[in-house]
Amino acid sequence: MFLKIKADSGDRSPWGDFWFAPVPWGGGAANINGDAALGLPAVYSCVRVLAESVSTLPFVLYKEKANGGKEKIRDHWLYRLFARRPNAYQNPMEFREMMQGHLALRGNAFARIYANSRGEVTDLIPIHPDRITIEMLSDTNWRYRVWSSDGTNAPVNRENIFHIKGLSPNGVIGYNPIQLARMAIGTGLAAQDYGMRFFENDARPGGWIEHPGNFKDDEQRRKWRAQWQEQQTGRNRHKTAVLEYGLKYHELAVSNDDAQFIETKKMSRAEIASMFRVPLHMIGDLERATFSNIEQQSLEFIRDSLRSWLVRWEEAIKFNFMDPEDDELHVKFDVKELMRGDMAARSAYYHNGILDGWLTRNEARIDDDRDPLDGLDEPLRPLNMVEESDAEDEEDEEDLLEGGDSAGKPTQSPQKEGGAQHLDSRLVALASAAAERVSRKEAEMVSRLMKAEDWPIAIAEAYAKHALFVSAALNVSLPTAQEYCDARRNEAQNSLTIELEVFTEIARCKLERLAIRGSI
Repeated sequence: MFLKIKADSGDRSPWGDFWFAPVPWGGGAANINGDAALGLPAVYSCVRVLAESVSTLPFVLYKEKANGGKEKIRDHWLYRLFARRPNAYQNPMEFREMMQGHLALRGNAFARIYANSRGEVTDLIPIHPDRITIEMLSDTNWRYRVWSSDGTNAPVNRENIFHIKGLSPNGVIGYNPIQLARMAIGTGLAAQDYGMRFFENDARPGGWIEHPGNFKDDEQRRKWRAQWQEQQTGRNRHKTAVLEYGLKYHELAVSNDDAQFIETKKMSRAEIASMFRVPLHMIGDLERATFSNIEQQSLEFIRDSLRSWLVRWEEAIKFNFMDPEDDELHVKFDVKELMRGDMAARSAYYHNGILDGWLTRNEARIDDDRDPLDGLDEPLRPLNMVEESDAEDEEDEEDLLEGGDSAGKPTQSPQKEGGAQHLDSRLVALASAAAERVSRKEAEMVSRLMKAEDWPIAIAEAYAKHALFVSAALNVSLPTAQEYCDARRNEAQNSLTIELEVFTEIARCKLERLAIRGSI
């Protein structure tokens, strides 16, 4: 059990009891602390959403490269502390979930720091916020006093406590959100208590009994009432009552709607969700959620609510465990997993990134938890979708078609008698027509085979036969045609999706160049 802190003394200084005492509400007959507030489902759901969201994100330790990229680091003690084992009895998720739960519910999270002889932190032991008080040493310096379950306490210096604080009035201690929202939470608890008592009575209010005459005395009236209640409660509930001597039972016509019970619970749930900045649909209230807005609300939760908590974590880690002059190492919690869309949206994202040249095919495979493949590390070039290493060759070919080299000087084809300076335009037209016919046949073949269950094998067999057709249609050697078909087969097998129009255009460009090279 935790030490029971004395009631609020009115001291609002950073070390005062105001920040740690249970929260009174209403007339002061009941006290609301963090644990009591968890009895309200809306509070528990909001705290759970925040705690689980923070605890499930990957912890990333990295340093920036000279080219602006990020190099992930996994052999550092800080990575081991937050990503593998924070202490001897908790895994990283349990540790972060507990700490974020304290932070969301009490505005502060504390952990005792233990380090080895080399100065490397080896363990972080969480401390319940109710067991911590502040002892100010000066206007800008303080230490923590940790209370034990036996009532004793011991001072701990700031450098030995990992402290994450929420919104703070003084930079020393964070606001207790339950203290600030005690009226809203008290209203919710009162409505919940009313509902429990209402339904314990079978959702029926009491009534009154009309007697045509008078009881002889008050003792007889009390005795009769006790007998009536005994007959209509416990095991006798729901049994038919028999009234004699002209007695009549009148039920009170007070409905649950008249007491505005449902509306009160809805208002309380909405106020608590707004206090934690958690969308209502994430705590089970789907009344205003639609198919079109629920995804946007989830993204807004990550951007407007979860992000601020993550930055608090990141800044607290850097402040406590990194030297101010150490600007090489950086920490972050990767929210990319939470922002993944459905399969269609992800496919479109990868497809556009690859075709626009800012995402390589292997980067897309790794992001989709697939192994990288050889030959897919180079970005495609926009417009004609060739790899950058092939761009120079393509420019040379364009110069060749125009009768000049890359410097603009005329060239002579050794295959042309008399050193003709331009390729025959008729030859180019024939090559283009043949390439268009072959590319259209190839695209239809791949589109059809992609629907088969064993499509990788089917495509491999089809391209083996397609090489003969390419060789004959373009008048190129069979090895050249086979080399082209092998490359196109790999592209088809490794593609996440195939857009028929783009696939056909890429094939047409490559086949046209192949036909021209084989003719000059």
